[in-house]
Amino acid sequence: MAAGAKINKLALLVGGGPAPGINGVISAVTIEAINNGIQVFGIRDGFKDLVRGSADGVHKLTIEDVRDKAMRGGSMLGTARTNPTKSAADMGRVLDVFHSQGFDAVVTIGGDDTAYSASEVYKGAKGSIRVAHVPKTIDNDLPLPGSTPTFGFETARQLGVDIVHNLAEDARTTSRWYIIVSMGRAAGHLALGIGKAAAATLTIIPEEFRGRQVTIAELCDLIVGAIVKRASQKRYYGVVVLAEGLIEAIGETALTAAMDSGQLGRYGQLSRDPHGHLRLGEIEFGRMMRDLLAGGLEQIGLKTTLIDKDLGYELRCADPIPFDAEYTRDLGYGAVKFLRSEAATRIGAVISYVEGRMDPLPFDQLLNPQTKRMKNRKVDVSGEGYECARRYMIRLDRTDFEDPERLHRLAAAAGMSPDQFRQRFEYVVAHDA
Repeated sequence: MAAGAKINKLALLVGGGPAPGINGVISAVTIEAINNGIQVFGIRDGFKDLVRGSADGVHKLTIEDVRDKAMRGGSMLGTARTNPTKSAADMGRVLDVFHSQGFDAVVTIGGDDTAYSASEVYKGAKGSIRVAHVPKTIDNDLPLPGSTPTFGFETARQLGVDIVHNLAEDARTTSRWYIIVSMGRAAGHLALGIGKAAAATLTIIPEEFRGRQVTIAELCDLIVGAIVKRASQKRYYGVVVLAEGLIEAIGETALTAAMDSGQLGRYGQLSRDPHGHLRLGEIEFGRMMRDLLAGGLEQIGLKTTLIDKDLGYELRCADPIPFDAEYTRDLGYGAVKFLRSEAATRIGAVISYVEGRMDPLPFDQLLNPQTKRMKNRKVDVSGEGYECARRYMIRLDRTDFEDPERLHRLAAAAGMSPDQFRQRFEYVVAHDA
């Protein structure tokens, strides 16, 4: 890329939830910028102070400040979910701070909400500020080219696998079942990546329902069916991994109705963050599923201990594994290289890499102007990667109902006749490809 006009002052901020590797990006951006004669300023807690027109969180960064931080988890600049695009006045105050501080380039680190905020900064600045966005999320659901992961995902998956391995051993030792809810709002990449690599008994993600309505009752029957199948094999333990995005797949209407009825109200309340997302962390989905499953198992006379576990917050600020440490250095270096190029005078972009080469993706190609978000990258449930995952799960499938001997064993484990078992559970495999 040909060099553009000189950049004098660069601002750097983080938005959204934490992800392993944030400090690696901050470090790489700072070092590369300073080495090219650019002053770097970190902004504490994202857009939080900026929307008030305050520069209190702005402070100069040096190479010494970031030198030993690349392999550390968390964010040395903090983060916040403040949405500067909620009003023209908020965005105006953000731009006023940027202009008053003399910033002519901005690097944002975050997910699709922060990417949209960055695109609005670029648009509002009308060419006076160059903008690069570095995509991060442990959910791995941003539409980067090919199978390029979002930074933080590989670290979160590895730590999640270690935890699930330990819980699986506890389940085997104590003859109990763990119900694990993995972070992943819009896609099941993290849940499936953890469940598949850790050989969980069963992993359920929103994509497997292929856009059809999901009910709480069906989720329960899928899990009860797996528990019954294990019991028919004389194994009375297991691990179930659920993607938290199943909450949104069930739908706000169904959840609200259940909570308003008093059936589920004790498991939390539905509320939204500044970007309009349901606050999934406010709903005790694991505990809800545990209690409903206990009731379902009691109805068929199966007794087992169920333990619920939320898996997510302990993954987000972990020290990055070498993959993410290397990847975030590439991303930070690439962000500065892009901003110094002639292309940055014409477009604001999301920084990505394809086969080792930087491929900046223009905001207007990635962001939907109606939803103000990127199109989420879903798990491809028609591919062999998911097919393989399904083959190694323990769950009811068509052959369980087509083979009389298998059906008899399952029914006996559930204390039912074959006809009763078919009537109760066969519907859960009706949509299997």
